[in-house]
Amino acid sequence: MQARTISADPRRSFWLRQFRLWHWVSAAISLAGMLMFAVTGFTLNNAGLFAARPETTEITLALPAPLAAEIAAFADETEDPVPEAVADWAAREFRVSLAGRPTETSPDEVYIPLPRPGGDAWLAIDRASGEATYRLTDGGWLAWLNDLHKGRHTGAAWSWFIDLLALACVIFTLTGLGLLWMHARLRPATWPLGWASLALPVIIALLFIH
Repeated sequence: MQARTISADPRRSFWLRQFRLWHWVSAAISLAGMLMFAVTGFTLNNAGLFAARPETTEITLALPAPLAAEIAAFADETEDPVPEAVADWAAREFRVSLAGRPTETSPDEVYIPLPRPGGDAWLAIDRASGEATYRLTDGGWLAWLNDLHKGRHTGAAWSWFIDLLALACVIFTLTGLGLLWMHARLRPATWPLGWASLALPVIIALLFIH
């Protein structure tokens, strides 16, 4: 009676199929995200090589008299959003959304911060004159990608995407480890290289990070 070969072992075949299945599925899900995070990791770590000149645009317009009166009657110190009519006017004139956004209101000014990935923006309304000033700073597409990497001012949907990508990367890594383990007998360099991948960042951290 012949002994079963490793390749004929049903348990091994089962796990090999599972590891391969989840490895390629997780790779497909995380492909674009991993590429973007790898590239932006390099650009963030070498920011001096990719210096950009932010472009700033500033527009000042006068609120219509009825809206200026609403702002003048606004509470002296509050974080409440601006009145709906003022938000509608800002959406038409500046193409910004103020609906539901908290304000930093003082007796002299209504200030609405409008943070965004890749730059910054704000809208300030002078309560005495009724003038509204919108200022936008755009750092360019690379600054935008870098902020996506950091999750800076990107909103809930992008935060969920990062969590999903992180989970896919964990599955990709663990199934890759499983495949390495199953093929290690035929590839003697597997574990020396695997241990080296673990030891290298540890050694660098212990010796060069102070």
